[in-house]
Amino acid sequence: MELNFEFFNDWVQHRLGIRLEAYKERQMQRRISNIMESAGASSLEQYAKILEADSVARHAFVEHLTINVTEFYRNKSIFDMFEQRLMAQIVPKFERPKIWSAACSIGAEPYTLAMILAKNNITSGRIVATDIDDEILKKAKAGLYQSTEVKNVAAADLERYFNKTAEGKYQVSTTLKNKITFKKHDLLKDRYEDNCHVVVCRNVTIYFKPDARDEVYRKLSESLVQGGILFTGATETISLADQIGLKKIDSFIYQKI
Repeated sequence: MELNFEFFNDWVQHRLGIRLEAYKERQMQRRISNIMESAGASSLEQYAKILEADSVARHAFVEHLTINVTEFYRNKSIFDMFEQRLMAQIVPKFERPKIWSAACSIGAEPYTLAMILAKNNITSGRIVATDIDDEILKKAKAGLYQSTEVKNVAAADLERYFNKTAEGKYQVSTTLKNKITFKKHDLLKDRYEDNCHVVVCRNVTIYFKPDARDEVYRKLSESLVQGGILFTGATETISLADQIGLKKIDSFIYQKI
């Protein structure tokens, strides 16, 4: 089946405001083809008409394109390293650290950050968490998780920061929720947060084409104050970091020069 991705990319950008051309083509086209077929469409033109008429289908489409595989303390050993850097290089320097969790998905990452602040008695820290998907942000704000998603959380922390429901799920405490402001944000087109002391952006840029990836990292660097740190994913590296004002100080951690 020959699919008109050029038409569909233009339609999505015009109608939904999402820049599909910034994503790696093969991965994105495969995901679009899969959800198009599941919606019963035989062409992208027909699928566009479905999306135009059906808000539920539009929500499903955006959620399908957004990679939402996540968990608390994803890559636990790397998070431990980040916590050490946070305590050694950010907390002593900045009285009220601002942390931006970019592309936060269902909220496991910003709630992990909130736990780190709480466990270290950092009451003045503030966290901004953003994502492109409205439905995913609703899930993040609700803060209700499966046991598999909290498997890396220590038993004592589960007891302290979560309430276990009758269905065996884990509800984030109000204490953690109150530390976080959730906002909608598109890394490819929206204005970035500023005056950040920490930016956490993990396992997102691997889906972008090189030009789009490099532009995201440049803007993330600009979001940081001097001495602030950027925490990336376990499969992500920043080429020519020095050219955008960053230096690598640890595995997957960069500091604003």
